[in-house]
Amino acid sequence: MAETSKVKKTYKNGKRKRLPVFSILLVICYLIVAGIFIFYGFGDGRSANEQPDSVAVATPLPLILPDITPDPAIREPVPLPPPVQVKGIWLGAWWIAEDEGLLDRYIELCETTELNTLVIDIKEEYGYVTMPVSSDKFPINENILINDMGELIEELNDKGIYTIARVVCFKDPRWGAKNPHLALRDKQGNRWKDRSDVGWLNPYERDNWEYIAELCLEAANLGFKEIQLDYVRFPADGRLSEIDFGPAGELQTKAEVIAEFMTFIRDTMLEVGVRTSADVFGIIALSDNDAQIIGQDPNLLFNSLHYISPMIYPSHFSNINQNGVGQYINGVLFETPDKEPHDVVYHTLQHFIRKRDPDRPEKAIIRPYLQSFTAGYLGEGMFINYGPEEIRAQIEAVYASGLDEWILWSNHSRYNPESFLDD
Repeated sequence: MAETSKVKKTYKNGKRKRLPVFSILLVICYLIVAGIFIFYGFGDGRSANEQPDSVAVATPLPLILPDITPDPAIREPVPLPPPVQVKGIWLGAWWIAEDEGLLDRYIELCETTELNTLVIDIKEEYGYVTMPVSSDKFPINENILINDMGELIEELNDKGIYTIARVVCFKDPRWGAKNPHLALRDKQGNRWKDRSDVGWLNPYERDNWEYIAELCLEAANLGFKEIQLDYVRFPADGRLSEIDFGPAGELQTKAEVIAEFMTFIRDTMLEVGVRTSADVFGIIALSDNDAQIIGQDPNLLFNSLHYISPMIYPSHFSNINQNGVGQYINGVLFETPDKEPHDVVYHTLQHFIRKRDPDRPEKAIIRPYLQSFTAGYLGEGMFINYGPEEIRAQIEAVYASGLDEWILWSNHSRYNPESFLDD
């Protein structure tokens, strides 16, 4: 009863009397303790804004934080091995299959001379794949199939020979015949063909990109150290005005889509630690018009690859019999370019060198293809025989330009050992 009366006195006349001092102090202490827990966290002795050295954190629910959930499809790039200063030759799959001793001869040359690189076809100009692959989508030609490609590449790698897989990209009548919607078509909807009656793939179709990338990965799995893209362009001859590129052709220029494709392949191969290069026309550094027709703009390609290999074949430049003038290269007129191998290579390289920013080391390195064949088809007075002297003249032009890598091209994969310096 006494306690009850005290309570009633507290609220006498409807007004609250002042609480005792100890009660106020008790409330203040409670607030202080609560504030300490809120500021320092509950039990790990750190500020709410301070990150722990090591603390178990519950995995957030995807529905709450979907943007931080890692994508399992994304792979970290594999570190690239040290670069090689390539001094190489191209070996066509047809010639490897036809000449049983061809490979052994050139392996020996790589072991005894300055040669250190072999470029080997894994997909050639008619769409055939030359080696066994894990997917059955690729059209394999049993006549030129290199059945032991994996063993061959392993042997070359063991010998310290740099291996490059050449992949012909958009000149491909086989894949286009199997998938007409992916082929270049004319304005009537039929498959378009070039002057040689060969069909091409449409570079604007991204399914073609995936098809080529899958084959490049197959080559990397076999041990090739580099992928070299060839015919990575639009056609240069035939009824070009009749081609219908589809809706995508209205959104991107040829040069933009080719550069984007090369970047796509490069990034794909970086995931497995393999470099990417591409063969390009030598004329594109001299003529913006030609560059736009085929979609090979060197200003864009230097940002899309590890190496650019301009095909600087003196026989491929215009001579006076063909156009009445010849070819101006770097301000110099060549009436018969095929007869001046050193100067044609040197002056053409100057065009490419000027288009590459020397202060940007990440830009693609220039590694030219050089002529190792005689162009008798040019006619009397317009060509010379290309032997060791003409080969060395071109190589010296590369060195004189401040470059140190090159590859030779022979239509029949025949190379004179006297063209190479002893190791």
